[in-house]
Amino acid sequence: QVQLVESGGGLVQPGGSLRLSCAASGSIFSINGMGWYRQAPGTQRELVATIQSDDTTNYLDSVKGRFTISRDNAKNTVYLQMNSLKPEDTAVYYCTMYLKPQRGIRYSSYWGQGTQVAVSS
Repeated sequence: QVQLVESGGGLVQPGGSLRLSCAASGSIFSINGMGWYRQAPGTQRELVATIQSDDTTNYLDSVKGRFTISRDNAKNTVYLQMNSLKPEDTAVYYCTMYLKPQRGIRYSSYWGQGTQVAVSS
């Protein structure tokens, strides 16, 4: 059974920083893409950042230059460094990984439970 566990959320003032982590555990054969999504109350979940197995990254326009996604393959972990945070970044942040739990089984998307980020003075 694969589990993704996020950490690092919290309350921060505008202009502050947070670092989110998401570690995958359980039966994992291979991980392809990793990413972060967020969902604010009353809105649809939106893609924040992705990182592929070749370290190619992609960002939501509104976070470019402020957020950085990275991965540690040895630890099956993805990170999201968030700087210059704004109130509009307030949301529940979810990590996702496209992984193969065992040889011979297809890749599937797995999700974390979400971690709250609140940006307020």
